Amino acid sequence: MTIPKEIKAVISKLQKAGFQAYIVGGCVRDFLLETEPKDWDVATNAKPEEIQKVFPNNFYENRFLTVTVKTGPVRNSPPQRPSGRASAGGVSNGAGSGINEVEVTTYRLEAKYSDKRHPDEIRFAKTLDEDLERRDFTVNAMAISVLNDRNVLDVVNGKNQAERLNKRARASDRTVKTYTTEVVDLFDGQKDLKNKIIRTVGNPEERFNEDALRMLRAVRLASTLGFSAKGGPALGWKIEPKTAEAIKKNSTWLETISKERIRDEFLKIVMSDNASDGIELLRELELLKFILPELLENYGVGQNKHHIYDCYTHALKALAYTAKKKFNVHVRLAALFHDIAKPRVKAGEGKDSTFYNHEVVGAKMTFEILNRLKFSKKDVEKITKLVRYHLFYYNVDEVSESSVRRLVKNVGTENIEELLQVRQADRIGSGVPKAEPYKLRHLKYVIDKVSQDPISAKMLKANGKDVMDILNIQPGPKVGQILSVLLGYVLEDPKKNSKEFLEKEIKKLGKLSEKELEKLSVKSKEERMKMETKKDEMTKQKYWVT
Repeated sequence: MTIPKEIKAVISKLQKAGFQAYIVGGCVRDFLLETEPKDWDVATNAKPEEIQKVFPNNFYENRFLTVTVKTGPVRNSPPQRPSGRASAGGVSNGAGSGINEVEVTTYRLEAKYSDKRHPDEIRFAKTLDEDLERRDFTVNAMAISVLNDRNVLDVVNGKNQAERLNKRARASDRTVKTYTTEVVDLFDGQKDLKNKIIRTVGNPEERFNEDALRMLRAVRLASTLGFSAKGGPALGWKIEPKTAEAIKKNSTWLETISKERIRDEFLKIVMSDNASDGIELLRELELLKFILPELLENYGVGQNKHHIYDCYTHALKALAYTAKKKFNVHVRLAALFHDIAKPRVKAGEGKDSTFYNHEVVGAKMTFEILNRLKFSKKDVEKITKLVRYHLFYYNVDEVSESSVRRLVKNVGTENIEELLQVRQADRIGSGVPKAEPYKLRHLKYVIDKVSQDPISAKMLKANGKDVMDILNIQPGPKVGQILSVLLGYVLEDPKKNSKEFLEKEIKKLGKLSEKELEKLSVKSKEERMKMETKKDEMTKQKYWVT
């Protein structure tokens, strides 16, 4: 792992101007885990106005003492969001693709949190130590000093010789290109990284009282930090007992947090490789009831002979499969919600219990849940549709093409692949049947077949009315025969499908005898049948079905 040159340049300029500057926060954690950071943050003892003097090309308009320094080309308009940072549901550019903007924040202290989310006031801190003390978890409360070959920085005592070094730097025009790094770790963050522990900085109740969203963030970190230095899965992250106990004790504080912020953290858990473990941890820490109380209704509810797991475990197994397959957010949420209504519609007990209309009721519940969590209208519509139609029936030679065509119409061609993925997750999550590759391939073949535009006269840029107007005839078999012949011409050479060509041919065909026209029409139909058969054979080959 290497620190991007843009970050080094920002720190170097601040140091040359006589200020302290460190890389801080989650990027330090990721750097030490040898995982490419999604964003890079710099902290300094320089005030915002001093940062702006060092970096004239900047943007500053917030109450958090953060100046966005532009390291890329100068633009007239202010940035909408730093291009090197990740947004909800998005992916950052990363260090490898070049960083155009860097967030530089003055050391700060945070006072009382009346709403358990936002500090009543933000004040400047004098030292890096004070800035790190206010952070949430030990693994996020480390800093990295970037030292160039002229710099001597006493990290242990916090004594910065930057002003003296700045005078030396001004005495030379030589560009410094050699850097060394040192980690500032006041709270054993490296030890917790090694042991895979999520622990608050200081008293956990104080940290959660300051910002209740941190309770949810603890679960998110335990879910998303499941990677080894080599990039493979490395499960086993735990929340430290006192931290976990404080979350359980104060879980009700989550009610004070906006639904949008809860949604964003929840989505990060769902999109992690350890998504199902993250949901279970939410339940264990008594947070799930403030996010998805409907899912908790499924806990311990038994199913019938088609399942070996209770409703809740089945939902988590289905979610785990979608995470394993790297399916998108719509499929993951639909897999988690697809049977959410079963407890409300359950009739009977044991292996013969039934859940009639659970997909219909579940779609309504999904709609309500997603709107409550402030999902976009587009996401709500798609995920609700996947839940509504996840229970479609299909057996080779038992289901007609017309029923498959209705399914495609109801779900939408653009959602079919995702619906099949939800169905796979449902099947695997049941714990009874395994994947049925031939049946699935055959269904995909039929869906593809019924989704294709049929070969018909509707493809022509001339219609029956054109034939009747040009030949001045009434509706009858002759009109259909002429269109059939024209279709044969166009299938043979698509370039002939022009209004001008077709009108000329209509006039020619109108002069033929009834017998000659019928002969051409029959020949055209035979050619069309051959083409339909060939197209169907190619579609079958695509899915390896017979």
